[in-house]
Amino acid sequence: MAWKGRYKVKNPSKYKGDPTKVIYRSSLELKFMNFLDTHSDVLEWNSEEVVVPYRCVTDNKMHRYFVDFWFRKRTPDGKIESILVEIKPLAQTREPKKQQRRTRRYINEVMTWGKNQSKWKAAEEYCKDRGWKFQIITEKELNN
Repeated sequence: MAWKGRYKVKNPSKYKGDPTKVIYRSSLELKFMNFLDTHSDVLEWNSEEVVVPYRCVTDNKMHRYFVDFWFRKRTPDGKIESILVEIKPLAQTREPKKQQRRTRRYINEVMTWGKNQSKWKAAEEYCKDRGWKFQIITEKELNN
C-alpha cells in the first residue's frame, strides 16, 4: 500500500529545515521518520534537503537527486557520524532478471535500475567527499 502525507515533527529542535513541510511518500519513509524523530542517539535530521548532482546512464544528462534522509547520530563509542539514507522496497534494490521478451514493464524496470544505480553511485561519492556514509534501507532493515 502506497502512503503519502505530511509528517508532524515531534522534536522540531532536531529537524534541520522547515519542520512544517516534511512529506513522506511511503509507509517505509513514515516509519523511518518516526525512528529519526524519537531515537535518542539521533542528534539532527532532515528529509529531501540534501541534493546530489548525478549523470544518469539512461540519458547521459545531469540531474538532481533529492536523497530521502540525512541525519547525524551518536555511535555507541561516542563518535558522531553523518549518514545519507535512501528508502526503497527490497525489490527495487535488485537488478531486474534478464528476460527473453522485452515487455514495457521489463524495459521500465531496467531503466529505473540504471537511474537508481547512477543516483546511488553519485551519493556514495558525495558522502565519501564529506566523510559521511550512504545507506539504502529497505523494509527488511526497518522491520528488524
